Amino acid sequence: MKQLSLKSEHYQYVEKAFKDWLDILGYAPSTRYSLPLHIREFLHWMESQGNTQVGQIDVPLIKSYYEQLKQRANQRRGGALSNGALNKHIQALYKFAEYLRQSNRLVIPYLGIEWEHDDTKIIDWLTTSEIKELYKLTYGYNETSHLEPMNKRDRAMLTIFYSCGLRRNEGYHLDLSDINFDRRILHVRMGKAYKERFVPFNKTNANYLEEYIYDARPQLLKDSHQNAFFISQRGVRMHTQSMALRLKLIQQRSDNSSLKEKGVRLHVLRHSIATHLLQNGMSLENISRFLGHSSLESTQVYTHLIEENQ
Repeated sequence: MKQLSLKSEHYQYVEKAFKDWLDILGYAPSTRYSLPLHIREFLHWMESQGNTQVGQIDVPLIKSYYEQLKQRANQRRGGALSNGALNKHIQALYKFAEYLRQSNRLVIPYLGIEWEHDDTKIIDWLTTSEIKELYKLTYGYNETSHLEPMNKRDRAMLTIFYSCGLRRNEGYHLDLSDINFDRRILHVRMGKAYKERFVPFNKTNANYLEEYIYDARPQLLKDSHQNAFFISQRGVRMHTQSMALRLKLIQQRSDNSSLKEKGVRLHVLRHSIATHLLQNGMSLENISRFLGHSSLESTQVYTHLIEENQ
């Protein structure tokens, strides 16, 4: 793929511009490297079909390219491309279409290419009853000891990562000033690709957050100027590794063998709220905004989770 060369100056330019766009949006170096390579392969195929202008790109041609891609042999291992490899191509095509739209180069409708089932990337999620049990497990545990502030912090952690659906890094960077109780809005300032968003929370969630902020957090705090939302036992901003460990400790208290066998992680809480919102009838567009996804395609994976469990 790296050996492919593009003859069209239009394609050469748009490939570089696409890579620069990914860079500006703050995507990881691996993404900025791999996605343009996949798009170069697509543009090289376009040239082989006699199409050398960006304006000639349309949905039928993209789908035609993908269909032949599914039949192509894997040059390294033989056989067809794996579903995981095909999904990387799909990601590149969706992201490239998004770039063309946002840069006003070309308006491409929704591609409608279905993601391939990839067993190498199984997404775990918890049922609503399992989520409720995690909350219950933070009560009645060392309530009379100095550990009680941690129990209230645990409930706040479940609220931030499940009810508000934050990513690990977003939860880590969350500050006290990002919580607005009057409007019941949480401000995510450090979202993926530097995108910020506002996340609503309900009265029950507000109670959990207030309980932590006003009762538990002051007991953990050592510096009154510290603005970090999650405070460790050392009185500083709590690392995500410590949050993940606390979540594991909650899980281990359960007598539910099914829950104890699941890979409960912070991101699993985020997957769980997305799945539950979809089950309750929320539209993909609203879930996508709630999660801070850059495109609707990233949210579609949750439709497959529901279909597989029906």
